[in-house]
Amino acid sequence: MALDLPRSGYVTLEYEIAEERASALGRLGRRLEAALTALAACPRTTNSDRKIRDNLVEQAGYALWLFVVQREACGLNKIDHVIQVYGVPNEVVARMGPLARPSMHPTKAMGAEAVLPPMF
Repeated sequence: MALDLPRSGYVTLEYEIAEERASALGRLGRRLEAALTALAACPRTTNSDRKIRDNLVEQAGYALWLFVVQREACGLNKIDHVIQVYGVPNEVVARMGPLARPSMHPTKAMGAEAVLPPMF
């Protein structure tokens, strides 16, 4: 039986693409979790700094958007499932989308490990 090298290469490439999609989905899921954790650590109170909280909501909305786009690239289209499983607040869902003003450096209030810089 002859080995079909072109077919074998195609199958290998398909596998590697699927592997990268899954890896990216995992990374973006962890990014969303970190953004939501940072937001939860800054409760909405009269003593809280509104600017910091707004920035955290914006970062969480961006992380949610990235995660949803990657899920759709993987063929997973139910955003309501993501919102329920991750416990995404309505204010984050309302701000889901690209950042209005991309920043390469997270604010000190969030910490470098909590929110990563934009991917685009």
